[in-house]
Amino acid sequence: MHELSITQNLLDIALEQARLNSASRVTKIRVVAGAMHNLVDDSMRFCFEVISRGTFAEGAELIVDTVPAQAQCQACTRRFELQPFAWFCPQCGSREFDIVAGSELLVSEIEME
Repeated sequence: MHELSITQNLLDIALEQARLNSASRVTKIRVVAGAMHNLVDDSMRFCFEVISRGTFAEGAELIVDTVPAQAQCQACTRRFELQPFAWFCPQCGSREFDIVAGSELLVSEIEME
């Protein structure tokens, strides 16, 4: 379950920001996660609930915004959403493409008191 280590890193970021801003509590963390990370939202929320106990972020809301995996064909330049087991351009059939979205993983918002 890679959700645990990723969630721990996200919590560490939020807690560090809370300390830097002299906050007494973290109330919400919003995360942007690309679909290529294959994260399970419910697993992340469960992990967050467990590992945030006793911290400034205990009880905070964890929101995960998933970005679909998208690519741009090198042959015809069409931009398309990658489908599982179908990694080719739906327009020209080329398998030469660049990933343009869906691999990101970042904290986009932290609300604090």
